[in-house]
Amino acid sequence: MRRHKEGLYRFLRRLTGDPEEAHDLLQDSFVAIWRNLGSFDADRPFLPWAQRIALNKVRDAARRRAVRRFLLGPSRDAETLQVADTAALPDVETADRQELARLDRAIADLPLALRAPLVLTAIEGLSQAEAGVRLGISAKAVETKVARARRILTGILDRV
Repeated sequence: MRRHKEGLYRFLRRLTGDPEEAHDLLQDSFVAIWRNLGSFDADRPFLPWAQRIALNKVRDAARRRAVRRFLLGPSRDAETLQVADTAALPDVETADRQELARLDRAIADLPLALRAPLVLTAIEGLSQAEAGVRLGISAKAVETKVARARRILTGILDRV
């Protein structure tokens, strides 16, 4: 857990766009990893297996939110915006932080099917083939999804 906690948190943070949700999902992921440790193939790398479990936790959380929205209607909590810290910072650093927060929100608005390949390749630095293995899709499908995600992100960022 000590070895992979930070990397899995960053992965989940990029997928969810929410630090608190990422922390909750990290805990859920480690519980699932512990419970399924017997099914881990020691001849394969641990991190891809752990990221796959974490990705499934993100998908499960998204399904639960969709069911809640269907049954209870949209939640006002989901509409609240996170405000960046406005402590006295140099103008350039402030602008960079705001741009990064804007990008994080835009990535979080992408559908999970596009967000996961984008995060794995552009942020985690995996090849399309490696991302495909972790997502259970072909490298070509990863390429297509990343291209689509980038087009959508460009549109989102141009509008805002």
